Amino acid sequence: MTKAYAAESAGAKLKQVDIDLGELGLQDVLIDVEYCGICHSDLSMINNEWGMSSYPLVAGHEVVGKISAIGDNVKTLKVGQTVGLGWHSDYCQACNSCGTGDHNLCDTAESTIVGRHGGFADQVKANEASVIALPEGMDATTAGPLFCGGITVFNPMVQFDVKPTDKVAVIGIGGLGHIALQFLNAWGCEVTAFTSSESKTEEAKKLGAHHTINSRSEKEIEAAAGKFDYILSTVNVKLDWNLYISTLKPKGRLHFVGATLEPLDVSVFGLMAKQRSISSSPVGSPSTIKSMLDFALQHDIKPQVEFFDFDKINDAIEHLESGKARYRIVLKK
Repeated sequence: MTKAYAAESAGAKLKQVDIDLGELGLQDVLIDVEYCGICHSDLSMINNEWGMSSYPLVAGHEVVGKISAIGDNVKTLKVGQTVGLGWHSDYCQACNSCGTGDHNLCDTAESTIVGRHGGFADQVKANEASVIALPEGMDATTAGPLFCGGITVFNPMVQFDVKPTDKVAVIGIGGLGHIALQFLNAWGCEVTAFTSSESKTEEAKKLGAHHTINSRSEKEIEAAAGKFDYILSTVNVKLDWNLYISTLKPKGRLHFVGATLEPLDVSVFGLMAKQRSISSSPVGSPSTIKSMLDFALQHDIKPQVEFFDFDKINDAIEHLESGKARYRIVLKK
């Protein structure tokens, strides 16, 4: 048994409970949790916004900690290593996606917090394929958000061949967007931040944006017509997508990583005339996560975090829900 913080029903405050993680599988590792980020996806699961939560629910999928036990067939990890665990805790290892390195697209991949107990706990269990050792020299205290927020914005840069010479824009400077600005700047791109918050304008520039556009100003957005090779949307609200599409160059791409629940209202002609594209992606594969961690270490890229003790987890969740977090929250032991 291990102690965890669980929601007993949709939207409920988290309570400390004892959970049984079950026996350690042959290819499983047991992680003693030291730090765990809180992501908006955790809130969506706690509140059952996606209709797939089961209770009691132990959320938490931005885990950093030390391995305390390994299964008999574990080959790549060892007891005592500092590791991270993100959205996925297991893959089938047999489908075409897994066979071609796209484990994150596996149809039967197991999410860390869907039908499993996540990292809001003293310990968490996962298959070794989904657990990544932190590179030597990486700050463990701030690494957790990279395993969801970080890889979510880094993965499409690799998948869609974003070039260092590209002009790119990020919609929404929050938990995802503030990491995206850092990655894209270090990638070599000319970076623009779309933000509705005046207070975030200077912050965006410090994080890596060369330019900012007020997303509440239709005139400012119209002035950027045909400018961008790539736009990354990190928000979960409905916007005038046709207006944003008009700011793309020919063959430009609008890419979604923010889980907006409303259907997209898009004119096909705005895409067709300039051969523009719309796409989306989830988190990345283990190999892409490893590349992201190496890139982040090389360029000294870190999420900006606020720390809360684990026993203040409900305060931390309330702070995130208030929209006041700058920009990620990490629970610490």
